[in-house]
Amino acid sequence: MSFELAVWYEPEPITRERARDVFRAARHAAPEGAPARPGEAGIPGERRDGPVGPGDGILGETEGAEPHPGVVAFAGRLPGAEWLSPGVVLVTLVPERADEDSAEVFALAAGCGLVCYDPRRHLVHNLEPRGVHPAMEMRTGDGMIVVGPDLGLVSDALTTLSPQNPFMALVVFGEHFVQTSPEPSGYELEYRDSVRGLMFRTHVADLAAVQDAFVEYATGGRAFMDRHDWRPV
Repeated sequence: MSFELAVWYEPEPITRERARDVFRAARHAAPEGAPARPGEAGIPGERRDGPVGPGDGILGETEGAEPHPGVVAFAGRLPGAEWLSPGVVLVTLVPERADEDSAEVFALAAGCGLVCYDPRRHLVHNLEPRGVHPAMEMRTGDGMIVVGPDLGLVSDALTTLSPQNPFMALVVFGEHFVQTSPEPSGYELEYRDSVRGLMFRTHVADLAAVQDAFVEYATGGRAFMDRHDWRPV
């Protein structure tokens, strides 16, 4: 079983529902056989003649125009990347290296100014808004590692917690981290101050409270520490 990631340009952050729609439309419009670079095999290029809204021109509406330069740069730097449509590049990962390679794809897409959609997890990686710690890592129990995740991704990824994805953490190595795991009637929430060597744990009844805590942590806030009853670990 292989894993796929789709990469394209958006002028502003999009929802994962919008990302799913763009991905499905690109897959539906893909020609039979191997995807081709824009301009090849009769595939029109992406529209670039005027204001572009979220997702506009992804499937190509003007014959012969070029895709966004960030998409071209991404495809050129990643061997094996395929053109799913004139504006969407598809990356297929083998299971044995999916965790390591997906982290590289996320980073390269961000470096090229692109969004990245993970259809298996139904998660989209936007460029912004981000937290205050550039080196912060998001790690999940099903193997996802993202450096500098956007806040939307942080909230959405928490909805994927399950027996197959039993935890999620935001980590600033050497300083602090917050992590959570599902448990009966809610979630276990932990916070560690690595500098002081202190760790605290609490039970949170609903997912929205966990999402609030993670977003606050990512943006440098600690109000979640006052909202819950913590015990030292």
